[in-house]
Amino acid sequence: MQREQLKDVTRMVVKVGTGVLTDSRRQPDPAQMEQLVAQIAEQRKAGREVLLVTSGAVGAGMGVLGYEKRPTDLSELQACAAVGQSRLMAVYERLFAAHGLVVAQVLLTHDDLEHHERHLNARNTLVTLLRHGVVPIINENDAVSFAEIKFGDNDRLSALVTVLLPADLLVILTTVDGVIENFGKADPRTIPVVEKIDAALERIARGTQSPTAVGGMASKLEAARIVMRAGIPMVIASGRKKNVLQRILSGETEGTLFVPGPTRLRGRKRWIAFFHHPKGTLYVDDGARAALREKGKSLLPPGVARCEGDFDAGEVVRICDLDGTEFARGLASFSAEQIRSRQLRGVEVVHRDNLVLL
Repeated sequence: MQREQLKDVTRMVVKVGTGVLTDSRRQPDPAQMEQLVAQIAEQRKAGREVLLVTSGAVGAGMGVLGYEKRPTDLSELQACAAVGQSRLMAVYERLFAAHGLVVAQVLLTHDDLEHHERHLNARNTLVTLLRHGVVPIINENDAVSFAEIKFGDNDRLSALVTVLLPADLLVILTTVDGVIENFGKADPRTIPVVEKIDAALERIARGTQSPTAVGGMASKLEAARIVMRAGIPMVIASGRKKNVLQRILSGETEGTLFVPGPTRLRGRKRWIAFFHHPKGTLYVDDGARAALREKGKSLLPPGVARCEGDFDAGEVVRICDLDGTEFARGLASFSAEQIRSRQLRGVEVVHRDNLVLL
């Protein structure tokens, strides 16, 4: 993929982090938010559909409630989110209105996208809002979320929203110019293009020391893994730069471009691959791994070396090789108890139509 192809983007997701949106007091920075909104409005007027995934609610609430560091207690986090979310949306509504644009608040939990009917309902709602010319502003519903239904961070949320629609591009705006090699040293360099996320790139990625943020560059690489496998490009760039979206969508070298895989996954396969907390793990032998990866076969009982977890038929499981490396996910045709019984014959443990290679 070439950057020139980004000129053809018609639907995009833009994610902005807390560090981009707030000032030194951890309050929403009106001037910074104004220039970001102006950039999104410019793309809307150019005919592109734009969804905004925004952080900043917890950060804004921290300032109001007097926290200097992100609290670790769940109830304190939820209190910050509840106070900060309304303040954040009030600013967005005013800023977008100045450009003649209407916004809609959409708060999601992971549970909303895992359940298939709610998954489809969320997609239909977002598509309908876009059709009416509305800018959806999306955040995790932190005020009610708990560990089992959380996305973990808004980088992952933005990737899942991108895959859900699907969109043509995900742009993650952060406080740095992209993935930085030799970060913090005398000779830093922005990596312009990433075609594969490997161990060397993961070593470059670092966690953040920001008091308001969650995942740092490592979580952005995880977001990239999702959209690249789904066949969608992603760019990490600085949200502090003016006209950064225009530069990206004009095909200029800006930030780090993550090149997608050659094919897009179908909707149902995307749902299986990305929108679940797997309930168990199937470890398969080398022969089964080759049959799944190279021949497009279903997983048969003899290929399952070990079964871990407690799951029912129809639930999503991880599929790993004997070294523990996950290479696929799928819907189990049988429960963990049935698979462990070793009594299954002439059946498919995971049918190839319900299996996605990662």
